[in-house]
Amino acid sequence: MAEPRAITVKDVKAEDFIAAYAKYLKESNKLELPKWVGVVKTGPHKELAPYDPDWYFVRCASIARKVYLRPGCGIGNLQDWYGGAKRRGVRPQHHQKASAGIIRACLKQLEEMRIVEKCAKSGRRVTAVVGRREMDTIAGQVAREQGEA
Repeated sequence: MAEPRAITVKDVKAEDFIAAYAKYLKESNKLELPKWVGVVKTGPHKELAPYDPDWYFVRCASIARKVYLRPGCGIGNLQDWYGGAKRRGVRPQHHQKASAGIIRACLKQLEEMRIVEKCAKSGRRVTAVVGRREMDTIAGQVAREQGEA
């Protein structure tokens, strides 16, 4: 009989993990909402601010997952990832990067919570002790919920 192995963030669906981690971030009260959250757009390719009142928690959870999976990615990489097509009327669409300020604010708050840390060369990575343990614990909870359903 094989020994049970630990469940990591890679083992669960991204959508389920991000929703559970965003809920955890919101309920833990460690993450402070910036005062500009209600009015800011997420990038120049968007027309309006997000409709979801908890979008900032979701974005922080998504960024934490992305840094977990790709250590060393920085603000520029995340801007490309969260960017989208800029509609320019009858002219062809072009890719626009997402707002760097939002990504930077999320990363700074995740650093204060000791979930991510700066790499020696560039970019960020998930901290070995606190961040990885916390994220894997939530991934395990998500996996158990999926197993029960």
